[in-house]
Amino acid sequence: MKTLRLDTTELELDFSAALQLATAVAAHQLGEDTMLLSWYDRERDLESPAGVSECHVGCATKGSWDYAKNRGARLVVEFDSGRFFFCFL
Repeated sequence: MKTLRLDTTELELDFSAALQLATAVAAHQLGEDTMLLSWYDRERDLESPAGVSECHVGCATKGSWDYAKNRGARLVVEFDSGRFFFCFL
């Protein structure tokens, strides 16, 4: 799974803006036919699919990252050292 790490702290992106940018990056990298498999928002401590990190307590890998990896995700766009990340197929 390819990971693109972006430092966007100076842009002060919120979750919606980061998602929009990540989706554009995924379309550029993978083609227009991409699908968002999972995401994580550290500021609000939210993830999708909900609850996938319950069995990852104490693990270095977030459940939403592991979920996407095990379902064939091809690209992760990570913002600001894990502030947000979005996994695409």
